[in-house]
Amino acid sequence: MSVAATDNARKVTVHTLENMAHKGEKISMITAYDYSMAKLVDASNIDVILVGDSAANVMAGYTTTLPITLEEMIYHAKSVVRAVKHAMVVVDMPFGTYQGNSKMALQSAITIMKETQANAIKLEGGKEVVESISRILSAGIPVMGHLGLTPQSINKFGTFAVRATGNDEAERLIEDAKALEEVGCFSVVLEKIPAMLAKRVSEELTIPTIGIGAGKYTDGQVLVLHDMLGITQDFSPRFLRRYHSLGDEIRSAVSQYSSDVKSGSFPNDNEQY
Repeated sequence: MSVAATDNARKVTVHTLENMAHKGEKISMITAYDYSMAKLVDASNIDVILVGDSAANVMAGYTTTLPITLEEMIYHAKSVVRAVKHAMVVVDMPFGTYQGNSKMALQSAITIMKETQANAIKLEGGKEVVESISRILSAGIPVMGHLGLTPQSINKFGTFAVRATGNDEAERLIEDAKALEEVGCFSVVLEKIPAMLAKRVSEELTIPTIGIGAGKYTDGQVLVLHDMLGITQDFSPRFLRRYHSLGDEIRSAVSQYSSDVKSGSFPNDNEQY
C-alpha cells in the first residue's frame, strides 16, 4: 500500500460523516484559516475543518464576508490543508463565485480543489443554487450546503437575526433542504434557525446536518475558532460558548513582553549566545 493510500485511509471522508450520522455519532466541525492553528485543531479530534469565508471577518477585519476573494480563500485553504492529516477540509466558495452562473461556479470549484487539495466545498443557498451545485457535482466535487442565516445575503436580509421563525419561511427552508439533498449535497449547515425547525429538517433528511445557532438536534455543530477561543471579543450571540479567553491572555503576554524589553530584563544572560 502506498503512503498516499495510507494517509487517505486515516482521513475523515463524506462516507465517514454519513456513517456517523446514521449511527447517531455527533460530528464536530470548526473553522481554521492558517497552518499553525489548523495543525493544533487537527490534533484535537475534530472531524471537519471549515476554511470559512468568515476569514473576511476574523482575519481581515471586514464587517461582512462579502469582500473576500477566491484568491484569498485559496491562500487560506492551502495553508490549512498543508497542516491537516486527519480531518476533512471543506472550503467556502466566496460571494460572487457561484451565484447566478453555474459555469462560473464549476470553474471556481475546480480552481479551489486543484489549487488547495481540499476535500469539499461549501456554498450558501437553496433552490436558486441547485444548478450550480449540479454542475460542481458533475466534476466529482463534494458539496456541503448552507441554509438559514446565509451571511453572503446579509444585504438582502438586512439583519443577522434568527431566520425562519415564521411558517412560510420555515416551509421554504425545508423545501430548500430537500432540494439540496436531492441534487446530491453530502451535508447541509443550518445557521441561526429555531431548534425545533432544525430538528424537523434533520429528521426529514438522510444527509447529515451541521448546526450553528440551530440547537442540539442537528447531527453536528460548527463554531468559528476565534470566537470560541475568545480571540474575537466583540461577538457574543446566544449560541456561542467561549471555551477560553485567549484574547485576554494574549494581551497580557504581549504587554509583559513589551515591559520586559523596555526594562532591559529581556533577554537575560541565559537567553543570549
